[in-house]
Amino acid sequence: MFIGYARTSTTQQKYSLEAQIESLNAAGCDKIFSEQVSAVSSDRDEFEAALEFVREGDTLVVSSLSRFARSIRDLTQQLDRLEAKNVSLKVLDIALDTDSATGKLMLNLLGSISEFERSLLLERQAVGIAKAKAEGKFKGRKPTARAKTDKIQEMLESGLKPAEVAKELNIGVASVYRYRT
Repeated sequence: MFIGYARTSTTQQKYSLEAQIESLNAAGCDKIFSEQVSAVSSDRDEFEAALEFVREGDTLVVSSLSRFARSIRDLTQQLDRLEAKNVSLKVLDIALDTDSATGKLMLNLLGSISEFERSLLLERQAVGIAKAKAEGKFKGRKPTARAKTDKIQEMLESGLKPAEVAKELNIGVASVYRYRT
């Protein structure tokens, strides 16, 4: 049985959730688990449900290796979980299947390269941000609650509770407490 897993977390990803599900259906998945949650989150409920659902002889199918694991360490741990259940992994965008020894080798090599690539990207991003800050072009996110300090105070003085002020101004309750005078 082919079990699919699809995930999106940001708008900067190659595949949208719909495109992933479409490719999983085209690959012949009998059941698909999908979610929109960051891979860094420990709450990948649908991922855990998919791993719980698979049985001996099944194949877990993902559209991209980045949908399955977030680092080489995570890749190894998740592969160990699948191997313990005698379940293979199929990655569609690189036509890789862990049913064979070659597939397992290639997966580990590609996982290492992917993690290396991500590290380089983060380094380049940090250099770019530092350069932009030095040139005065990057100042970070605009502080939205601070700009509403007067309105926060006015609403609190009118008798509204901090939670009501936060909801009305679309800011966090902690920000209301932080910027009240």
